[in-house]
Amino acid sequence: MSTLPPAPVPDAGEPLTVVGIGADGWAGLAERAREELRRAQVLIGAVRQLGLLPPECAGERVAWPSPLRPAVPKLLAEHAGRRVAVLASGDPMFHGIGRTLAEVAGAGRLRVLPHPSSVSYACARLGWPVERTEVVSLVGRPTAGLNAALYDRRRLLVLSADAATPAEVARLLRERGFGASRMRVLEQLGGARERVLDGTAAAWPHPPGDPLNVVAVECAAGADARRLSLVPGLPDEAYEHDGQLTKRHVRAATLAALAPAPGELLWDVGAGSGSIGVEWMRAHGSCRAIAVERDPVRAERVTRNADALGVPGLRLVTGPAPEALAGLPTPDAVFIGGGLTAPGLLAACWEALPPGGRLVANTVTLESEAVLGQWYARHGGDLVRIAVAQAVPVGGFTGWRQAMPVTQWAARKP
Repeated sequence: MSTLPPAPVPDAGEPLTVVGIGADGWAGLAERAREELRRAQVLIGAVRQLGLLPPECAGERVAWPSPLRPAVPKLLAEHAGRRVAVLASGDPMFHGIGRTLAEVAGAGRLRVLPHPSSVSYACARLGWPVERTEVVSLVGRPTAGLNAALYDRRRLLVLSADAATPAEVARLLRERGFGASRMRVLEQLGGARERVLDGTAAAWPHPPGDPLNVVAVECAAGADARRLSLVPGLPDEAYEHDGQLTKRHVRAATLAALAPAPGELLWDVGAGSGSIGVEWMRAHGSCRAIAVERDPVRAERVTRNADALGVPGLRLVTGPAPEALAGLPTPDAVFIGGGLTAPGLLAACWEALPPGGRLVANTVTLESEAVLGQWYARHGGDLVRIAVAQAVPVGGFTGWRQAMPVTQWAARKP
Protein backbone atom coordinates (compact mmCIF):
# COMPACT_ATOMS: atom_id res chain seq x y z
CA MET A 1 0.00 0.00 0.00
CA SER A 2 1.01 3.64 -0.35
CA THR A 3 1.70 3.99 3.37
CA LEU A 4 4.85 1.87 3.33
CA PRO A 5 8.35 3.36 2.86
CA PRO A 6 10.49 2.05 0.02
CA ALA A 7 12.24 -1.23 0.78
CA PRO A 8 15.86 -0.73 1.94
CA VAL A 9 18.69 -2.19 -0.05
CA PRO A 10 20.24 -5.16 1.81
CA ASP A 11 23.71 -4.47 3.19
CA ALA A 12 25.96 -7.19 4.53
CA GLY A 13 28.48 -4.74 5.98
CA GLU A 14 29.08 -3.51 9.51
CA PRO A 15 26.04 -2.79 11.69
CA LEU A 16 25.11 0.88 11.79
CA THR A 17 25.28 2.08 15.40
CA VAL A 18 22.99 4.93 16.43
CA VAL A 19 23.82 6.51 19.78
CA GLY A 20 21.43 8.83 21.58
CA ILE A 21 23.19 11.66 23.38
CA GLY A 22 21.78 14.36 25.63
CA ALA A 23 22.78 17.82 26.80
CA ASP A 24 24.95 16.11 29.47
CA GLY A 25 27.17 14.88 26.63
CA TRP A 26 29.87 12.25 27.19
CA ALA A 27 29.27 12.17 30.95
CA GLY A 28 25.68 11.00 30.47
CA LEU A 29 26.48 8.05 28.20
CA ALA A 30 26.54 4.45 29.35
CA GLU A 31 29.83 2.59 28.92
CA ARG A 32 28.51 0.52 26.03
CA ALA A 33 27.63 3.68 24.09
CA ARG A 34 31.07 5.15 24.84
CA GLU A 35 32.79 2.02 23.61
CA GLU A 36 30.85 2.06 20.33
CA LEU A 37 31.86 5.68 19.77
CA ARG A 38 35.51 4.90 20.53
CA ARG A 39 35.49 1.99 18.05
CA ALA A 40 33.79 3.89 15.24
CA GLN A 41 35.85 4.76 12.19
CA VAL A 42 33.28 7.36 11.11
CA LEU A 43 31.23 9.57 13.46
CA ILE A 44 28.21 11.29 11.88
CA GLY A 45 26.10 13.89 13.66
CA ALA A 46 25.20 17.53 14.08
CA VAL A 47 28.09 19.90 14.71
CA ARG A 48 26.83 20.46 18.27
CA GLN A 49 26.69 16.72 18.97
CA LEU A 50 30.12 16.00 17.51
CA GLY A 51 31.50 18.74 19.76
CA LEU A 52 30.38 16.79 22.83
CA LEU A 53 32.78 13.92 22.10
CA PRO A 54 36.28 13.74 23.67
CA PRO A 55 39.51 13.24 21.65
CA GLU A 56 39.53 9.53 22.47
CA CYS A 57 36.74 9.19 19.87
CA ALA A 58 39.25 9.28 17.04
CA GLY A 59 37.01 8.40 14.09
CA GLU A 60 36.52 10.75 11.14
CA ARG A 61 33.91 13.33 12.11
CA VAL A 62 31.25 14.12 9.50
CA ALA A 63 28.58 16.78 10.07
CA TRP A 64 25.14 16.29 8.59
CA PRO A 65 24.54 18.52 5.55
CA SER A 66 21.31 20.44 5.03
CA PRO A 67 18.78 19.31 3.95
CA LEU A 68 19.45 16.13 5.90
CA ARG A 69 16.97 13.53 4.59
CA PRO A 70 18.09 13.49 0.92
CA ALA A 71 21.76 13.27 1.96
CA VAL A 72 21.45 10.11 4.07
CA PRO A 73 21.69 7.43 1.32
CA LYS A 74 24.71 9.10 -0.31
CA LEU A 75 26.50 9.62 2.99
CA LEU A 76 26.05 5.99 4.05
CA ALA A 77 27.19 4.79 0.64
CA GLU A 78 30.37 6.89 0.85
CA HIS A 79 31.35 5.15 4.10
CA ALA A 80 30.20 1.62 3.23
CA GLY A 81 32.36 -1.09 4.79
CA ARG A 82 33.54 1.12 7.67
CA ARG A 83 32.33 1.13 11.29
CA VAL A 84 29.90 4.04 11.36
CA ALA A 85 28.30 5.55 14.46
CA VAL A 86 25.54 8.14 14.13
CA LEU A 87 24.79 10.58 16.94
CA ALA A 88 21.16 11.48 17.67
CA SER A 89 19.44 13.73 20.18
CA GLY A 90 17.97 11.70 23.04
CA ASP A 91 16.01 8.70 21.80
CA PRO A 92 16.87 8.25 18.09
CA MET A 93 13.57 6.50 17.39
CA PHE A 94 11.40 9.30 18.83
CA HIS A 95 11.10 12.09 16.25
CA GLY A 96 14.77 11.40 15.49
CA ILE A 97 17.15 10.28 12.78
CA GLY A 98 16.54 6.62 13.66
CA ARG A 99 13.41 6.39 11.52
CA THR A 100 15.18 7.70 8.43
CA LEU A 101 18.12 5.36 8.95
CA ALA A 102 15.79 2.38 9.37
CA GLU A 103 14.10 3.21 6.06
CA VAL A 104 17.36 3.76 4.18
CA ALA A 105 19.64 1.11 5.67
CA GLY A 106 17.04 -1.39 6.93
CA ALA A 107 15.97 -1.86 10.53
CA GLY A 108 17.91 -5.13 10.76
CA ARG A 109 21.20 -3.33 10.22
CA LEU A 110 20.67 -0.79 13.01
CA ARG A 111 22.08 -1.08 16.51
CA VAL A 112 20.27 1.65 18.48
CA LEU A 113 21.47 2.77 21.92
CA PRO A 114 18.85 5.26 23.14
CA HIS A 115 19.28 8.02 25.69
CA PRO A 116 16.36 9.49 27.70
CA SER A 117 14.34 11.71 25.34
CA SER A 118 13.63 15.38 25.98
CA VAL A 119 10.01 14.36 26.54
CA SER A 120 10.99 11.95 29.33
CA TYR A 121 13.14 14.62 30.93
CA ALA A 122 10.45 17.29 30.63
CA CYS A 123 7.69 15.12 32.09
CA ALA A 124 10.02 14.16 34.96
CA ARG A 125 10.65 17.84 35.73
CA LEU A 126 6.97 18.83 35.44
CA GLY A 127 5.45 15.81 37.16
CA TRP A 128 3.34 15.03 34.08
CA PRO A 129 2.53 11.41 33.13
CA VAL A 130 4.16 10.77 29.77
CA GLU A 131 1.26 8.68 28.43
CA ARG A 132 -1.20 11.54 29.04
CA THR A 133 0.93 14.26 27.50
CA GLU A 134 0.54 15.09 23.81
CA VAL A 135 3.75 15.78 21.91
CA VAL A 136 3.86 18.12 18.91
CA SER A 137 7.10 18.41 16.95
CA LEU A 138 7.85 21.72 15.22
CA VAL A 139 11.30 20.55 14.08
CA GLY A 140 11.20 21.12 10.34
CA ARG A 141 7.42 21.55 10.49
CA PRO A 142 5.11 24.59 10.32
CA THR A 143 3.95 26.12 13.59
CA ALA A 144 0.38 25.77 12.27
CA GLY A 145 0.58 22.06 13.12
CA LEU A 146 0.00 23.05 16.73
CA ASN A 147 -3.55 24.20 15.93
CA ALA A 148 -4.92 20.66 15.88
CA ALA A 149 -3.76 20.02 19.46
CA LEU A 150 -5.35 23.05 21.15
CA TYR A 151 -8.02 21.95 23.62
CA ASP A 152 -8.89 23.46 26.98
CA ARG A 153 -6.99 21.90 29.92
CA ARG A 154 -4.82 19.83 27.55
CA ARG A 155 -1.11 19.43 28.39
CA LEU A 156 1.26 19.70 25.44
CA LEU A 157 4.99 19.33 24.96
CA VAL A 158 6.25 21.16 21.90
CA LEU A 159 9.61 20.08 20.46
CA SER A 160 11.24 23.34 19.37
CA ALA A 161 13.04 23.95 16.10
CA ASP A 162 15.23 26.69 17.58
CA ALA A 163 15.40 29.57 20.06
CA ALA A 164 12.59 31.44 18.26
CA THR A 165 10.02 28.66 18.67
CA PRO A 166 8.71 29.64 22.16
CA ALA A 167 7.76 33.13 20.99
CA GLU A 168 6.09 31.65 17.88
CA VAL A 169 4.10 29.25 20.08
CA ALA A 170 3.02 32.13 22.33
CA ARG A 171 1.88 34.15 19.30
CA LEU A 172 -0.17 31.26 17.91
CA LEU A 173 -1.79 30.62 21.29
CA ARG A 174 -2.80 34.29 21.56
CA GLU A 175 -4.25 34.32 18.05
CA ARG A 176 -6.32 31.19 18.76
CA GLY A 177 -7.80 32.48 22.01
CA PHE A 178 -5.47 30.52 24.29
CA GLY A 179 -3.54 33.50 25.64
CA ALA A 180 -4.18 32.47 29.26
CA SER A 181 -2.23 29.23 28.74
CA ARG A 182 0.77 28.73 31.00
CA MET A 183 4.03 28.20 29.15
CA ARG A 184 7.29 26.82 30.48
CA VAL A 185 10.41 26.58 28.34
CA LEU A 186 12.81 23.88 29.50
CA GLU A 187 16.31 24.43 28.14
CA GLN A 188 19.33 22.09 28.00
CA LEU A 189 17.42 19.29 29.75
CA GLY A 190 19.75 16.96 31.62
CA GLY A 191 22.75 19.23 31.17
CA ALA A 192 24.71 21.51 33.47
CA ARG A 193 23.02 24.61 31.99
CA GLU A 194 19.45 23.37 32.43
CA ARG A 195 16.93 26.10 33.25
CA VAL A 196 13.18 26.74 33.10
CA LEU A 197 11.48 29.93 31.88
CA ASP A 198 7.89 30.53 33.03
CA GLY A 199 5.07 32.77 31.85
CA THR A 200 1.79 32.94 29.93
CA ALA A 201 1.21 33.11 26.20
CA ALA A 202 -0.61 36.44 26.56
CA ALA A 203 2.42 38.15 28.08
CA TRP A 204 5.42 35.99 27.22
CA PRO A 205 8.25 38.03 28.75
CA HIS A 206 11.37 36.15 27.72
CA PRO A 207 13.69 36.89 24.78
CA PRO A 208 15.01 33.98 22.69
CA GLY A 209 17.25 31.76 24.81
CA ASP A 210 18.93 28.42 24.19
CA PRO A 211 18.02 26.72 20.88
CA LEU A 212 17.92 23.32 22.65
CA ASN A 213 14.54 23.63 24.34
CA VAL A 214 11.12 22.08 24.85
CA VAL A 215 7.95 24.15 25.40
CA ALA A 216 5.42 22.87 27.94
CA VAL A 217 1.92 24.28 27.47
CA GLU A 218 -1.05 23.97 29.83
CA CYS A 219 -3.86 24.98 27.50
CA ALA A 220 -6.42 27.45 28.84
CA ALA A 221 -9.13 28.46 26.38
CA GLY A 222 -10.50 31.98 26.56
CA ALA A 223 -14.02 33.09 25.71
CA ASP A 224 -12.91 33.82 22.13
CA ALA A 225 -11.35 30.38 21.57
CA ARG A 226 -13.12 28.28 18.94
CA ARG A 227 -14.12 24.85 20.22
CA LEU A 228 -13.47 22.16 17.61
CA SER A 229 -14.49 18.53 17.97
CA LEU A 230 -12.14 15.59 17.55
CA VAL A 231 -14.68 13.83 15.30
CA PRO A 232 -15.68 14.87 11.75
CA GLY A 233 -18.40 17.45 11.26
CA LEU A 234 -16.73 20.70 12.31
CA PRO A 235 -18.95 23.80 12.23
CA ASP A 236 -19.21 25.36 8.77
CA GLU A 237 -17.96 28.62 10.32
CA ALA A 238 -14.60 26.93 11.00
CA TYR A 239 -13.88 27.17 7.26
CA GLU A 240 -13.20 30.07 4.95
CA HIS A 241 -15.34 29.40 1.88
CA ASP A 242 -17.32 30.90 -0.98
CA GLY A 243 -20.24 28.48 -0.70
CA GLN A 244 -18.29 25.57 -2.19
CA LEU A 245 -18.26 23.60 1.06
CA THR A 246 -19.51 20.15 1.99
CA LYS A 247 -21.86 21.18 4.78
CA ARG A 248 -21.40 19.93 8.32
CA HIS A 249 -23.91 17.06 8.53
CA VAL A 250 -23.19 15.77 5.04
CA ARG A 251 -19.46 16.08 5.76
CA ALA A 252 -19.78 13.90 8.86
CA ALA A 253 -21.64 11.25 6.86
CA THR A 254 -19.06 11.47 4.07
CA LEU A 255 -16.11 10.94 6.43
CA ALA A 256 -17.93 7.98 7.98
CA ALA A 257 -18.27 6.43 4.52
CA LEU A 258 -14.62 7.13 3.67
CA ALA A 259 -13.58 5.46 6.96
CA PRO A 260 -10.08 6.94 7.49
CA ALA A 261 -7.49 4.72 9.18
CA PRO A 262 -3.99 5.59 10.43
CA GLY A 263 -1.42 6.14 7.70
CA GLU A 264 -3.87 6.14 4.80
CA LEU A 265 -3.88 8.55 1.86
CA LEU A 266 -6.97 10.34 0.51
CA TRP A 267 -7.50 12.09 -2.79
CA ASP A 268 -9.97 14.96 -2.27
CA VAL A 269 -10.97 15.68 -5.88
CA GLY A 270 -12.78 18.93 -6.52
CA ALA A 271 -11.73 20.04 -3.05
CA GLY A 272 -13.59 23.37 -2.95
CA SER A 273 -12.67 24.61 0.53
CA GLY A 274 -10.75 21.44 1.41
CA SER A 275 -13.02 20.38 4.27
CA ILE A 276 -13.02 16.64 3.48
CA GLY A 277 -9.23 16.46 3.18
CA VAL A 278 -8.78 18.56 6.32
CA GLU A 279 -11.05 16.40 8.47
CA TRP A 280 -9.56 13.20 7.03
CA MET A 281 -6.13 14.37 8.26
CA ARG A 282 -7.51 15.49 11.63
CA ALA A 283 -8.80 11.92 12.19
CA HIS A 284 -5.25 10.73 12.95
CA GLY A 285 -1.83 12.35 12.92
CA SER A 286 -0.51 9.92 10.31
CA CYS A 287 -3.40 10.33 7.83
CA ARG A 288 -2.42 12.09 4.60
CA ALA A 289 -4.46 13.87 1.95
CA ILE A 290 -4.01 15.43 -1.47
CA ALA A 291 -6.52 18.14 -2.38
CA VAL A 292 -7.10 18.60 -6.12
CA GLU A 293 -8.76 21.90 -7.05
CA ARG A 294 -8.85 23.56 -10.47
CA ASP A 295 -9.66 27.11 -9.27
CA PRO A 296 -6.49 28.92 -8.06
CA VAL A 297 -8.44 31.19 -5.69
CA ARG A 298 -10.14 28.25 -4.03
CA ALA A 299 -6.83 26.37 -3.96
CA GLU A 300 -5.28 29.16 -1.88
CA ARG A 301 -8.29 28.98 0.42
CA VAL A 302 -7.72 25.24 0.90
CA THR A 303 -4.20 25.96 2.14
CA ARG A 304 -5.41 28.61 4.59
CA ASN A 305 -8.07 26.26 5.97
CA ALA A 306 -5.53 23.46 6.38
CA ASP A 307 -3.20 25.75 8.34
CA ALA A 308 -5.96 27.18 10.53
CA LEU A 309 -7.23 23.71 11.45
CA GLY A 310 -3.83 22.22 12.21
CA VAL A 311 -3.04 20.08 9.15
CA PRO A 312 -0.47 22.14 7.19
CA GLY A 313 0.83 18.91 5.67
CA LEU A 314 -2.20 18.67 3.35
CA ARG A 315 -0.80 18.58 -0.18
CA LEU A 316 -2.42 20.79 -2.81
CA VAL A 317 -2.55 20.11 -6.55
CA THR A 318 -3.99 22.95 -8.64
CA GLY A 319 -5.48 21.87 -11.94
CA PRO A 320 -8.46 20.15 -13.58
CA ALA A 321 -9.18 16.48 -12.94
CA PRO A 322 -8.65 13.90 -14.30
CA GLU A 323 -5.52 15.44 -15.91
CA ALA A 324 -4.20 16.68 -12.53
CA LEU A 325 -4.34 13.15 -11.09
CA ALA A 326 -1.55 11.84 -13.28
CA GLY A 327 1.53 10.81 -11.30
CA LEU A 328 -0.05 11.14 -7.86
CA PRO A 329 0.75 8.40 -5.30
CA THR A 330 -1.76 5.58 -5.03
CA PRO A 331 -4.67 6.53 -2.75
CA ASP A 332 -6.35 4.34 -0.15
CA ALA A 333 -9.57 6.31 -0.63
CA VAL A 334 -10.95 8.90 -3.05
CA PHE A 335 -13.62 11.53 -2.49
CA ILE A 336 -15.17 13.29 -5.46
CA GLY A 337 -16.96 16.46 -4.46
CA GLY A 338 -17.46 17.95 -7.91
CA GLY A 339 -16.97 17.43 -11.62
CA LEU A 340 -18.60 14.00 -11.86
CA THR A 341 -19.73 14.67 -15.41
CA ALA A 342 -16.18 15.49 -16.56
CA PRO A 343 -15.22 12.83 -19.13
CA GLY A 344 -13.15 10.06 -17.61
CA LEU A 345 -13.01 11.47 -14.04
CA LEU A 346 -14.86 8.73 -12.21
CA ALA A 347 -13.13 6.01 -14.24
CA ALA A 348 -9.69 7.49 -13.53
CA CYS A 349 -10.37 7.63 -9.78
CA TRP A 350 -11.70 4.07 -9.69
CA GLU A 351 -8.73 2.79 -11.72
CA ALA A 352 -6.27 4.52 -9.36
CA LEU A 353 -7.58 2.68 -6.30
CA PRO A 354 -5.86 -0.52 -5.15
CA PRO A 355 -7.94 -3.58 -4.26
CA GLY A 356 -9.90 -2.75 -1.12
CA GLY A 357 -9.74 1.00 -1.78
CA ARG A 358 -12.83 3.12 -1.14
CA LEU A 359 -14.52 5.69 -3.33
CA VAL A 360 -17.18 8.15 -2.16
CA ALA A 361 -18.86 10.66 -4.47
CA ASN A 362 -21.45 13.33 -3.61
CA THR A 363 -23.72 15.31 -5.93
CA VAL A 364 -26.78 17.53 -5.91
CA THR A 365 -27.51 17.56 -9.67
CA LEU A 366 -29.68 15.18 -11.69
CA GLU A 367 -26.99 14.79 -14.36
CA SER A 368 -24.33 13.65 -11.89
CA GLU A 369 -26.89 11.53 -10.04
CA ALA A 370 -27.52 9.63 -13.27
CA VAL A 371 -23.77 8.93 -13.55
CA LEU A 372 -23.68 7.59 -9.98
CA GLY A 373 -26.72 5.41 -10.70
CA GLN A 374 -24.86 3.76 -13.58
CA TRP A 375 -21.78 3.10 -11.47
CA TYR A 376 -23.92 1.74 -8.64
CA ALA A 377 -25.58 -0.67 -11.08
CA ARG A 378 -22.17 -1.82 -12.30
CA HIS A 379 -20.18 -2.02 -9.03
CA GLY A 380 -22.71 -2.10 -6.18
CA GLY A 381 -21.87 -0.37 -2.93
CA ASP A 382 -24.25 2.02 -1.19
CA LEU A 383 -26.35 4.65 -2.94
CA VAL A 384 -28.04 6.93 -0.45
CA ARG A 385 -29.77 10.29 -0.38
CA ILE A 386 -28.97 12.61 2.51
CA ALA A 387 -31.56 15.28 3.30
CA VAL A 388 -31.02 17.87 6.04
CA ALA A 389 -33.57 20.44 7.21
CA GLN A 390 -32.94 23.27 9.66
CA ALA A 391 -35.41 25.03 11.93
CA VAL A 392 -35.86 28.71 10.98
CA PRO A 393 -38.27 31.51 11.97
CA VAL A 394 -41.50 31.64 9.96
CA GLY A 395 -43.17 34.85 11.04
CA GLY A 396 -43.82 34.41 14.73
CA PHE A 397 -43.45 30.63 14.47
CA THR A 398 -40.77 28.11 13.55
CA GLY A 399 -40.60 25.92 10.47
CA TRP A 400 -38.21 23.70 8.52
CA ARG A 401 -35.97 24.92 5.71
CA GLN A 402 -34.83 22.05 3.52
CA ALA A 403 -31.31 22.05 2.11
CA MET A 404 -30.71 20.54 -1.32
CA PRO A 405 -30.60 16.75 -0.90
CA VAL A 406 -27.24 15.11 -1.56
CA THR A 407 -26.93 11.82 -3.41
CA GLN A 408 -23.95 9.80 -2.24
CA TRP A 409 -22.40 6.70 -3.75
CA ALA A 410 -19.89 4.77 -1.66
CA ALA A 411 -18.16 1.64 -2.91
CA ARG A 412 -15.19 -0.56 -2.10
CA LYS A 413 -13.06 -1.84 -4.97
CA PRO A 414 -12.92 -5.66 -4.96
